[in-house]
Formats: sequence, structure tokens, C-alpha cells
Amino acid sequence: MEVIMITGTFMTIFLTFMAVSAARTPADVQSGELFSLKVSLKNSNTALKNLLVKRGKKSRKREILENELTAAGVLMKVEEFTAFRVMAFIIAGGILYMTSNNFILAVMGALFGYFVPRILLERKKRNRIKQFNEALPGMITSISGSLRAGFSLLQALQMVEEESYSPMKEEVQYVLKTLQYGTRLEDALVDWKRRMPSAELDMLVESIMIQRQVGGNLVYLLDKILETIRERTKIENQLRTLTAQGKLSGLIIGLLPVVVGILLYIINPEYMSLLVTEPIGRILLIGALVSELIGFVFIRKMTMIEV
Repeated sequence: MEVIMITGTFMTIFLTFMAVSAARTPADVQSGELFSLKVSLKNSNTALKNLLVKRGKKSRKREILENELTAAGVLMKVEEFTAFRVMAFIIAGGILYMTSNNFILAVMGALFGYFVPRILLERKKRNRIKQFNEALPGMITSISGSLRAGFSLLQALQMVEEESYSPMKEEVQYVLKTLQYGTRLEDALVDWKRRMPSAELDMLVESIMIQRQVGGNLVYLLDKILETIRERTKIENQLRTLTAQGKLSGLIIGLLPVVVGILLYIINPEYMSLLVTEPIGRILLIGALVSELIGFVFIRKMTMIEV
């Protein structure tokens, strides 16, 4: 009898344990699946964030290059300009390798061909912005005179577009076309600032936007901006005169080794050819070029003063 009671008690405890285990197993499995799903979602979100950050950086670089092409007035897309640089890299390196049969010279020529288009783009952008800034006082004077005569700001811009020359004419035409497509004046002016990175234009656009938001005498603001621009131009000319000697000295010092090397090559080609044929000469030549570049950049930075 006692054996039967003990056996019954054991069976009851065993069945109760199995029932509880059976009842808890789906919850445990479900909890494990939820945990695994959370980990997968977290990893997916991290990967997606990293991908968006990388794409954001690429799109930012693309936008910067696109703005530089626009500011320089170069009618090329980003892909076309990049392909042009790659072609210059291949052609310059290939021509030097076929003519000299020297791998180091070919690499130097390829790098030269790759970076020259970017240097030329920067130079063209700088010259175009300079021309734009030089024409900006005349544009402000024309707008101020038109406003005094009772014309609207849009009509004043149309008069500037008819009277001005490139690059001012092209930029004002772009603003007017943007307005014709239904864009608000504020948005068109902000886009103009993006296209043409000019501190003087920034002052003009900000003044117009503030005047449209809070009111005020726009003609008076334009006169003050014109006075400020003329003062800035005067200071820039004075700084350019003061730093001209340093720039000229840096240019002469930088070109002196190149001129001496060319003269020595003309006088004694065998003596100078060691810089190309011998490994030590190549190392010295590369070191000299790198030192020249570093010195040129340092002198350039020292003589450039922002106003």
C-alpha cells in the first residue's frame, strides 16, 4: 500500500513537472526567437546606418564637386569630369612610359595628368569668382537705381541681366529662370549663394532676405553693402600690394632649382641623366620635387590673407 502511494505521488509530481515544462516550452522558444529577431534587427539597422553614412559622404563630395564645376562655369557633369581625370591619368602615364621606359617617370606623369585638371578647375573657379565680385558693385548700383526709380526687385534683376556681361549675366539669367519656374525669391537667392561662393554675394542675399522678412529700406541697405564691398576691395588691393614681394620671392626660389637643372642638362646631359637612370638619383629627384611642392604650399599659405 505504501509502495502504491509513493509510486502515485512520484507519478503525480512527474506529470506535473512535464505539464509545466510543456506549458513553458513555447514561451521559451518564442522568447528566444524574439531575442534573435531583435539582434538581427539591430545588426540590420547598424548596417543600414553605415551604408547611409557612406552614401551621404559620397553625395556630399559629389555635391561639392558639382558646385565647383558650376562656380567655374564648366559645362560638365561630375561623372564626365571624373572620367576626364582618369583618361588624363592613363594617357599621361602611358605616353611617358612608352617614351622613357621608366616606371617612376610614368607614375609621376600619371599623377600629374590626374591632378592638373583639378588645379585648372580651381584656377578657373577663382578667376570667375573674381570677375563676378568685380562686377557686383555695378550690379548693386543698378539695382539700387532701379528701386529708386520705382521698379520692383524682379524688374531690377531683369535690367541687370540685359546690361551686364559674363559671368554676372549668366548668374542673373539663372536666377530669373528659376523664378520663372515658380520658385520663391528666397529659395532662388539661397540657390544662387550655393552656385557662387562669394562673401559679397552672401551679404547681398542676406540683406534682401532680411528686408523681405522684417521690412525696411532696401535701397539704404544696398548702399551700405556697396560701401562695405568697396572698403573690402580697397583693403584687398593693399594686402595684394604688400604680399606681392613675398609671392614673387617664393616663385623665384621655387623655379630656381628647376631652371638650374634644365641648364645643367643642356650643358652636360650625361651628368644630369644619373638622376633618372640610377636608383639613388630617382630617390633624390622625388625628394627634391616633394620639397619644392611643400615649400611652394607653405609660401602660398603665408602670403594669403583673408579679409
